[in-house]
Amino acid sequence: MSKLLTSGKYFHILVPLISVVLGLMVGAIIMLAAGYNPILAYQSIVESVFLQPYYTGETIRAMIPLVLAGLSVAFAFRTGLFNIGVEGQLLAGWFVSVATAIFFGHLPKVVLLPLSILAGGIAGGVWGIIPGFLKARFKVHEVISTIMMNYIALYTTNYLIKHYLYTQGERTPNIPDNASLASPMLANLTQGSRLHWGFIVAIIAGLLMWFILWKTTRGYELRAVGFSPGASRYAGINVERNIVLSMAFSGMFAGLAGTMEGLGTYQYMMINASFIGIGFNGIAVALLGLNTVVGVFLSGALFSALQTGGLTMQSDAGVPVDLINIVIALIIFFVGSSYVIKWVLNRLAKRGEKN
Repeated sequence: MSKLLTSGKYFHILVPLISVVLGLMVGAIIMLAAGYNPILAYQSIVESVFLQPYYTGETIRAMIPLVLAGLSVAFAFRTGLFNIGVEGQLLAGWFVSVATAIFFGHLPKVVLLPLSILAGGIAGGVWGIIPGFLKARFKVHEVISTIMMNYIALYTTNYLIKHYLYTQGERTPNIPDNASLASPMLANLTQGSRLHWGFIVAIIAGLLMWFILWKTTRGYELRAVGFSPGASRYAGINVERNIVLSMAFSGMFAGLAGTMEGLGTYQYMMINASFIGIGFNGIAVALLGLNTVVGVFLSGALFSALQTGGLTMQSDAGVPVDLINIVIALIIFFVGSSYVIKWVLNRLAKRGEKN
């Protein structure tokens, strides 16, 4: 049994599970040290997410952009790249989808909604192509270029909103109803939550990522370049083209995350004083989800449940909401400490063999 648990097949599943447990345990210790009741705090999260339809809907709603951002990071990881620019690609997709919906508001919903979603995805893809091209052509590390592109996206979208799509409230006008993902039926089912049809887009995006990477020749080439650019080039694969293509796909998923916020949650885009954080949280989602589609959905559900359910901790248990961010950070810390977890498991396995 010990050998099975420490084998590579099971270890990859054990690491995130143990990381979540350790994160919750250490978070509970911190709550106790601060004079709070961790059992009541965690109980309030579980009860709100699973027993209160409003918070259930809000959890799924918050999960949608987190999953798409996680897919963006995971796709890049799978192809040997580290996309830190999800936040900027998300903002680009958000703005372009909202702008498309407003400028072409006269079109019927059957045309305008798919057009706006597609425009947002393309915008994120284009924003991803730029650092991809810089890496492929000039060997500029994608971490540096994507971080810089985040700031360019933040201030560019703010400028465009302020000068071309500005209305009261430091934001764009609302998108027309024929471009909206909002659903009165879903809202009624969840007692007025902002749950929208974007969860279908997230599911399709997950299936698309799986199909591209594992069922196409192009996906094989993308993964091969990620494993070994030198060997791929020797085998006749165009490494530079695949780097650009990988960043384009990654940016597309990030652009769709922003599109879901613009067409689903908010129905507009606001002027942002700073980054909204979904793109950066996507890194944590992908890391905990082991860069797999199923893992990203599960970790996205966990993070959104903690964030949404954490809102009830303060009212039910008196625990500050900021403690949830500490718990999430602890989970990511333990995922990053996978070597330590593996060492402990191996030690326990050897001790079990001796006994």
